[in-house]
Amino acid sequence: MSMSLHEFKPTIFFLLKFVGIYVVVNLLYGAYVSSYRPQVDGATREATRQTSGILNVCGWPTQIHDETKSPITNIVFEDRNILAVYEGCNGINVAIIFLAFLFAFGPISRPLWWFAPLGLAILHVANLGRLILLFWVAIYMPNAMYFTHKYLFTAFLYVVVFVLWIWWVRKYSGVKRQKA
Repeated sequence: MSMSLHEFKPTIFFLLKFVGIYVVVNLLYGAYVSSYRPQVDGATREATRQTSGILNVCGWPTQIHDETKSPITNIVFEDRNILAVYEGCNGINVAIIFLAFLFAFGPISRPLWWFAPLGLAILHVANLGRLILLFWVAIYMPNAMYFTHKYLFTAFLYVVVFVLWIWWVRKYSGVKRQKA
């Protein structure tokens, strides 16, 4: 069974588009984050503020406190820094991956203009949930912090991205499924 390069053209084009979009938007995002150094960027501060707000509504009186010499915002509970929130914790990088896939996969269509914001909102809520869970892990199971932060909750966020991609491809992308 011989396969020609022509058969792989759509896949290669998708991958090039995906990587191109991801690299360009990530470079722009990197410039945005760097423009705040040594302070914390606005997106990270806002994600931390929203997490603290949800914790406050749930009966956990917290505040946020920016570090002065590094780009970190802390969630403070009972006068203790419980959770240090860095740029990578704000969910923007995951959102960039999500959007790069949507814009690289198939033509830009009308459903994309409502699905992309909906997906971003879902990812944002999932990320806030991840930060809240990390707050609780930091208080109740500090020995599990490395594993839950590095692997468990990060995997959860990428599973949400994957489910959104599957939803997009199957329901709204306009790409027809081939029968085996």
